[in-house]
Amino acid sequence: MVLPLLAGLAVAAAALAGRYGVQAWQAYKARPVVPRVDQTENLRQGQTTICYRENASPDKVKEAHKKVMVANHPDAGGSHYLASKINEAKDVLLGKTKGGGSAF
Repeated sequence: MVLPLLAGLAVAAAALAGRYGVQAWQAYKARPVVPRVDQTENLRQGQTTICYRENASPDKVKEAHKKVMVANHPDAGGSHYLASKINEAKDVLLGKTKGGGSAF
């Protein structure tokens, strides 16, 4: 009496695990393709955006970022897009971004 019940539970568990596996695989295949961007390329573009050298200290980067943002801030008539790119460049130069998701 107990053996058929345990066998039925095992079959049900295997079916649910298989269903979950198929759903997970379909979700994995349907995810959007995110292009990988080389982090050194982001660093180079960030340096170009803020106009600063490769071996700059964090204080110098922050100072240069502030000067560029004062000139391009959206509240002062600048572009929201440009301001976001300047902030992104500062984050790249200070090493605050996670690898790969950013595309200048």
